[in-house]
Amino acid sequence: MGSSVSRWTPDLLPGFERVSIAPITLVRPLTQPDSPRLAVLHVHGYNDYFFQDHLARAFTDAGHAFYAVDLAGAGRSLRTGDIPHYMADAAEQGDGIAVAVAALAAMHPGLPIVIHGHSTGGLTAAIWAADRPHPALAGLILDSPLFGTRLTRLDRARMTLLPLFAAIRPLAVVASAPSVYAQHQHVSGGGRWEFDFALKRPTGVPIRAAWLAAVRRARARVSHGLGVRVPVLVAMSDSCGPDVPRNPLLDRQDTVLNVDDIVRLAPRIGDDVEQLVIPGGVHELSLSQEAPREQYLRSIMRWLDSVIP
Repeated sequence: MGSSVSRWTPDLLPGFERVSIAPITLVRPLTQPDSPRLAVLHVHGYNDYFFQDHLARAFTDAGHAFYAVDLAGAGRSLRTGDIPHYMADAAEQGDGIAVAVAALAAMHPGLPIVIHGHSTGGLTAAIWAADRPHPALAGLILDSPLFGTRLTRLDRARMTLLPLFAAIRPLAVVASAPSVYAQHQHVSGGGRWEFDFALKRPTGVPIRAAWLAAVRRARARVSHGLGVRVPVLVAMSDSCGPDVPRNPLLDRQDTVLNVDDIVRLAPRIGDDVEQLVIPGGVHELSLSQEAPREQYLRSIMRWLDSVIP
């Protein structure tokens, strides 16, 4: 692994470089602290990849080394023939997280490692941390982890048949809709951020039966308790609402997940879990308007100061 990690090349994001460690891609800023206090690994969500250069700066300005991973089938790691963001079990994303964490540990021997996981990345990072944590793992920051979706009564009834359907037709599309959230976040839709529409799609990424079944199994595990042994910070917006153009709070609430489910399940991750509610935050809290975004970033840096020696 040491030789592969040394072959960094310029990234599509200015001021960053990347390296491929099959099946993942690591990304890091060209400028890192000379003597970092810890190393942070950002893990993206569904229909997502790393483009949040301001998030990297927040961590490096605080004295932490920063890395992001594009997992298999996502972003920079998407290959011809891949089904974008597909997984049949949460452990598959855990495999990619394990490769990334091992690479960070090799580059920064003895340095504590903290995972910053968003949405699906937060859910799968929690499962990985419960099942096979790396000795260097020192904490988890979960930004709106995928602990609950907004379902109608009919949706809930259909979920009873999902395990059987997923076993018979794992690649069947069970949901497909545009991501109003993604379009609204992009500068072309009036938002603040630039990202590649081929890697984060306003048209959305169809949800497959096996993927949804994997997510529901992972959430069931959280509900029964994970027993994660490192400190965990779970952050979320103070409200949620529909992901539709007519929602006047598109830029002030989570329009992807049910935040009540996050509040309910967060304490079941482990014995040392702190919850952080960000008023006016969007689904990815680091993409919120300036005031909630700055509150989120300040809060996670203070939390790191309190839990990492």
